[in-house]
Amino acid sequence: MYVLWGVFGLGWTLVLISTFLTDHFDLFGLRQTWLHFIEKTYSSVGFTERLFYRWIRHPMMLGLLMAFWAVPSMSIGHLVFSVGMTVYTLLGIHFEEKGLAATFGADYVAYQQRTSRVIPKIY
Repeated sequence: MYVLWGVFGLGWTLVLISTFLTDHFDLFGLRQTWLHFIEKTYSSVGFTERLFYRWIRHPMMLGLLMAFWAVPSMSIGHLVFSVGMTVYTLLGIHFEEKGLAATFGADYVAYQQRTSRVIPKIY
């Protein structure tokens, strides 16, 4: 039971750290709002590979999947939630990858080829 709570906590920690690695303020729209407030034009955040992003392309999604599934008591309701959110997350990854490849071009395609999508060295 403690192992599951540990994985659950690790998942949420991975999510939190990953938001800051990708520019937390841009991710949640705070940067865009601030730039609009001070009347400056929005500029896209550059592509970087830091920490977890060197091995997997979507550590934030991995953290969410860990948090959805690592629960000591799995009720039917939570099972339905976990299945639904897993499907939603995987579909989101599919479309996000297309958008990132279109935005960053050859750099992102090369990154896709050398890193795993969600699970290091597997998927």
